[in-house]
Amino acid sequence: MDIISQLQEQVNKIASIAFNTFGTLQRDAPPVRLSTSYPEPASNPSGSEETVNIAEQTKVMSAALVHAAKQFDALVAALPLSEGGEETQLKRIAELQAENEAVGQELQKQLEAAEQELKQVQELFNQAADNCLNLKKPD
Repeated sequence: MDIISQLQEQVNKIASIAFNTFGTLQRDAPPVRLSTSYPEPASNPSGSEETVNIAEQTKVMSAALVHAAKQFDALVAALPLSEGGEETQLKRIAELQAENEAVGQELQKQLEAAEQELKQVQELFNQAADNCLNLKKPD
């Protein structure tokens, strides 16, 4: 797999981990009082054990997210450096565009030649069909 595909896969992995982390925190986090004007949220009877589990789960998920981000950084570091700077890249782009234009013109010439040959074959086929029909004698 090339480096760009690996980077894309890693970005998807980071997004998935973040999505799952936020969803899990939203689902499992204990209620918190937002303002003094709101009543105290109902507490969970088995709150202390779940709080420890949530804290541990949060650490595990954040460690997975940090690990995935470090893998992404390693992949970015493995990308080849551009040689020669922007001017060289622009020159290479111009060369590739010129090459693309030349190939496009060649393909256009070949298409026109093929269309001309198709017309000739159709004319010959029509002549042959007409000749065959003219050879048959009506009953």
